[in-house]
Amino acid sequence: MRKKSGIVRYTAKQIKDKIARGDDRTNWAKVSATTGARLEASIRADMDDVQGELDWTRSVIGVPSPKDHINIRIDHDVLEWFKKNGRGYQTLMNNVLRAFVQTRRQGES
Repeated sequence: MRKKSGIVRYTAKQIKDKIARGDDRTNWAKVSATTGARLEASIRADMDDVQGELDWTRSVIGVPSPKDHINIRIDHDVLEWFKKNGRGYQTLMNNVLRAFVQTRRQGES
């Protein structure tokens, strides 16, 4: 099955025309009112922004192992919980399963 592309391309002139017509959803008044200090504070508050030295002690060297393609039946509510996190929910499910397996392996030793 072929995936539909969600990418739309516009020329610079088309973008300017859309802004002039008011077709964009950007709040330009809010953008103009944002000060440099407020922007810096927003950047500092970003939890995804690394604020110091990176901790590489738990890094893994090498190429990840290939994944196996399987069909699996998951309870609806469980699948919805993972999907509500957006893109990457399958990776998140894999990470949860991996953590479970690692705790079981530690108990075996």
